[in-house]
Amino acid sequence: MSERVQVAVIGGGPAGLAAALSAKKAGAERVVILERDKGPGGILQQCIHNGFGLHYFGQELTGPEYAQRFVSQLEDTDIELFLDTMVLEVTKDRRITAVSAERGLIELQADAVVLAMGCRERTRGALLIPGTRPAGVFTAGCAQRLVNMEACLPGKRVVILGSGDIGLIMARRMVWEGAEVLMVCELMPYSSGLNRNIVQCLQDNDIPLYFNTTVTCIHGKERVEGVTIAQVDPATRKPLPETARYVACDTLLLSVGLIPENELTTPTGAQMDRVTSGAVVDEFRQTTVPGIFACGNVLHVHDLVDNVSREAEIAGEAAAKFARGQLPSGPRRRVLTSGGARYAVPQLVSEDCQELDLYFRVGAAFKPALVQVFQGDTLIKQQKKPVMTPGEMEKLHLRLEKGQGDLRLHVEQA
Repeated sequence: MSERVQVAVIGGGPAGLAAALSAKKAGAERVVILERDKGPGGILQQCIHNGFGLHYFGQELTGPEYAQRFVSQLEDTDIELFLDTMVLEVTKDRRITAVSAERGLIELQADAVVLAMGCRERTRGALLIPGTRPAGVFTAGCAQRLVNMEACLPGKRVVILGSGDIGLIMARRMVWEGAEVLMVCELMPYSSGLNRNIVQCLQDNDIPLYFNTTVTCIHGKERVEGVTIAQVDPATRKPLPETARYVACDTLLLSVGLIPENELTTPTGAQMDRVTSGAVVDEFRQTTVPGIFACGNVLHVHDLVDNVSREAEIAGEAAAKFARGQLPSGPRRRVLTSGGARYAVPQLVSEDCQELDLYFRVGAAFKPALVQVFQGDTLIKQQKKPVMTPGEMEKLHLRLEKGQGDLRLHVEQA
């Protein structure tokens, strides 16, 4: 027999916590969070560096401090938090099956579901790096947990592949913990991390960053003994053999991208976006399956947790309204991209929508960039930005005319 809940939130990280609190504030009666870890907070538990909350709270916090702000709010409500609970299935009619050591098999029938499962790191297996399979190859997030939560230093001489934010932060952390970070190698001609992290983590600690460079082989039998790195052709991204050189090290950290954790989303039949690897959503963060919402890194990868919280609040409030039959429905128009714009979220907008915050990323570096938004054939927004890079998500506030056709976001060199 399924238990009835108004709003079920899957994931107790920053997105799930903010969505649940927002749903409760919007009037949802029974809100349940299902979290597979032993405690709430998600990835923020291991992000002990500062830099969180500057936009949302107006002050600089560490990851655990930021998460605790929401956990403290949660404790003042009757929101139910199911910890150590693994969700096995979500159906399109919002039936949830989960298992828990404490509660056993859990079956919930939700009026609305918010998906907030976050993302996972791309591993060596996804990169197909040649070589042996020794100990000492870690994703940057795994190394972060080992150092910050388990008090275990994974290596002494470190090479980092990829310049994602976690990799940059771990470069700094490894140096501070006594390791030697030899270099950070980046396949692309630009960094996929925030510029502030390049300055604070690499430049301030004299760690070299090599663009158009990758690891072509891993050496060592029991433990990593070294890696071969090589420059790549800027056009084809293929390694140039004549540039290959051996670097002796005992640890390789991989910071090569994040993948939204959508194994529960796909079986619901929700339409997926091949660029973001998340669901296609409207301005309420509702997927193409009515009553199922998505927010945070499970929808698209964010740079700042502040944006995750704001997006989750939109999804939580909309889920509460849907559960009460108060969420507007009707025809929706598409949000298209062209030129240098790689993707935009939301991908759908209700015809009645008059104001919209549009989040997007570019596919290459622009210095400077011209951003244009068209509604039908009418230009409704235009602005120039001195620098735009793929590593930083952009935001545009739009005022829309009712029923004037699809939106198109276009980015080009100014």
